[in-house]
Amino acid sequence: MINSNIREQFPILNQKINGHPLVYLDSAATSQKPRQVIEAVKSYYEWDNANVHRGVHTLGSRATDAYEGAREKVAKFIHARSTKEIIFTRGTTTALNIVASSYGPAVLSEGDEIVITQMEHHSNFIPWQQLAKKTGATLKFLPLQKDGTITLEDAENTITDKTKIVAIAYVSNVMGVTHPIKELAAIAHRKGAVIVVDGAQSTPHMKVDVQELDCDFYAFSGHKMLAPTGIGALYGKKALLEAMEPVEFGGEMIDDVGLYESTWKELPWKFEGGTPIIAGAVGLGAAIDFLQEIGLDEIHRHEIQLAAYAEQRLAEVDGLTLYGPRNRQVGVVTFNLGDVHPHDVATVLDAEGIAVRAGHHCCQPLMRWLEVSSTARASFYLYNTEQDVDALVQALIKAKEYFAYELG
Repeated sequence: MINSNIREQFPILNQKINGHPLVYLDSAATSQKPRQVIEAVKSYYEWDNANVHRGVHTLGSRATDAYEGAREKVAKFIHARSTKEIIFTRGTTTALNIVASSYGPAVLSEGDEIVITQMEHHSNFIPWQQLAKKTGATLKFLPLQKDGTITLEDAENTITDKTKIVAIAYVSNVMGVTHPIKELAAIAHRKGAVIVVDGAQSTPHMKVDVQELDCDFYAFSGHKMLAPTGIGALYGKKALLEAMEPVEFGGEMIDDVGLYESTWKELPWKFEGGTPIIAGAVGLGAAIDFLQEIGLDEIHRHEIQLAAYAEQRLAEVDGLTLYGPRNRQVGVVTFNLGDVHPHDVATVLDAEGIAVRAGHHCCQPLMRWLEVSSTARASFYLYNTEQDVDALVQALIKAKEYFAYELG
């Protein structure tokens, strides 16, 4: 597993919460930031702050180089063919909405189909729901197995010649399911559809190769992978992006403006209206450097081992229901403790210094499918250890005692 000393590079982890050492198990919501990223953003504001693609002065050149340098790092990180295929956005939600707002209306009409699943994050659910209403297209759902996985046989039957868009998360933020994107992309393309991938929960934790996956669009957020909030990216195949219209107008996305007609800059800038999130991009570039120094394969192995250990230890807690597949490939475990409301469980855990997420996780259709109102979720990242899992289990046993449950 990853050396536990890596925690020392995350200043926020070196503190006590309610008298206990902080155990942060909410990285699926947002990750903590290493000193290297914090310093990169601080240095940018202290030395290089200026607007990009505008001024010819030294600071303007430095800022532009840092911003475009970050784009190059993102392109290499996910193996895009070109920086022209990388659009900086505020995050996954914005990226998916660009596709739904620009690509969707251009290709969909009444009778066409959009295929998603019931386990999508609201950010990859509502844009397609609204697009279906706007265009008259039909929203269809890939059937879920009991453990939340899907089958390729069901995909073959659900995706038809009428399907124009398949939108699906690479990794579920609740169930910890990893979907077979490459195989789904092959099915979608054979039926004449494009595939849009929500990579919010995959990009921070495993190697991503958008060319190998053959996805048409891929969206992710920086703040879940050690970068600041407010920065993310949309990858799109160049031909698709070139055919799309911008969704925001003004600023440096402009090429020429006439009284009645205007033209846009080439990719990727035509989708980046206004002043972009420059410091965020710098922070994202630093985060990518940090992740690559450790290695995504190493991080992935670390999280799989932690998830396996968590499954084993949580099984020792009587009355605990664990959702999702066994032998999961990501560090996400979602559970409920008897009839205790997850918010109450999370409150008791917080009193022990343990931060977990409780609620519907922005997945209300999935909660209804699971026949629960909400769940608790522990999510791991490269700075977590088996000791963190042990602390979680001990705190859950305390929670049972607090709520008068009998120990098994």
